[in-house]
Formats: sequence, structure tokens, C-alpha cells
Amino acid sequence: MPELPDIAVYIDRLGARIIGHRLEGVRLLSPFLLRTALPPIGAVDGRTVQGVERVGKRVVIGLDGDLYLVIHLMIAGRLQWLARGKTTARNALAFFLFDSGSLALTEAGSKRRASVHLVDGRAALQALDAGGIDVFAATRDAFAARLVSENHTLKRALTDPRLFSGIGNAYSDEILHRARLSPVTLTSRLSPEEIERLYHAVRTSMTDWQRTQYFSQ
Repeated sequence: MPELPDIAVYIDRLGARIIGHRLEGVRLLSPFLLRTALPPIGAVDGRTVQGVERVGKRVVIGLDGDLYLVIHLMIAGRLQWLARGKTTARNALAFFLFDSGSLALTEAGSKRRASVHLVDGRAALQALDAGGIDVFAATRDAFAARLVSENHTLKRALTDPRLFSGIGNAYSDEILHRARLSPVTLTSRLSPEEIERLYHAVRTSMTDWQRTQYFSQ
């Protein structure tokens, strides 16, 4: 599943290609991909991209008029940049047609878990956020407070989107290995020194993986 490092790279690469450009339309190939009815998907036609950001593990494309396209790749979803007007890609579920090129949303396998929401306004966008804190923006004290706010195993705590944003199974094991901590250790039993190690392990692991993903694409 694409997680914080992967999503960060998508946002960086995508922002360079579409911010300031016009979204000419969206071509949906799967009837189950779009999870919202209002506003209608046609409302995005002709709007200019104001920004690209992340909400949890979702890629968010902000458009003028305070509309937001929210793309959740789930386990097997991926984004692929194509030449302008191209609407063919293997396992494609949708194409977002910009004046600078086409963005294909693909998903391997038979299960269709990827999703697209179109929401109106910042409040509606934030309603999709599970509430986890950004580990790059959090201080050590804020990280510690969130970590011990519920008594879970470390594995469960790190992968809970209500506690931490963008960390899933793919990277939690690496984080715990780097911190020299067992995944079944209860958060209530951590010493201050162990929390300190975990805090730095989360940040360095995610940074290293983000750098790896950036140069591999």
C-alpha cells in the first residue's frame, strides 16, 4: 500500500506538473471508483489546479472554487503520468485530463478498493481525515503524548490512522527494527528513552524511504 513516503513523492512530482494548469475533465472507467455524488464530477471541468497536498494516505488535488479531488490508492492503486490526451493504460480506472498531460489512476488485481471523492470546501476535506498527527511536523512531546494516549501494541499504535498519519504496515516494521523495539510492546510500558528512540526512528525511516522512492521513480 502506498504510504507517507510514496504519497509525498506523488505530491511532489504531480504538483510540478499540474499546479497552475487546467483540469479539462475526468474520464471514469469504473462505476465504483467515485464515492460521492455531490458536487457532480463534471463540476471540475475547466478548473485550475491551486495545489496538491496530502490528507492521511490520500492525494488531494485542490481546484479553484474550493473543490477538492481526493484520491485514495488503497493497496494496489497507482498514479501514472501520460502525454496529454492519452487515455490508455493497463488496469486503468480513471483518467484526469489536464492541459499539461493525463494522469491515470490504475489498480492491479480484481478487487476495486481505490476511490475518488470530490468534495466542496476545506471543512468537507478535513472530514475525510482520520485525525492522525504528521510525524514530520510533530514535536517529540506531541509524538509521545499521542503514542501513549491509548494502550496498544507498538505495531497497532503506529499503524492507527487516528494516531499517526500515513504510517502503515509497509514501514512500521522497519521503524521498530531501527528503534530496537518489539512490535508487541505495549505503549504504556515504554520508557522515556524508548519513546525518544522511536520518535527519531519514525522520522529517519520515513525520510530515508521517501528519498529512496523519489530517486527510484
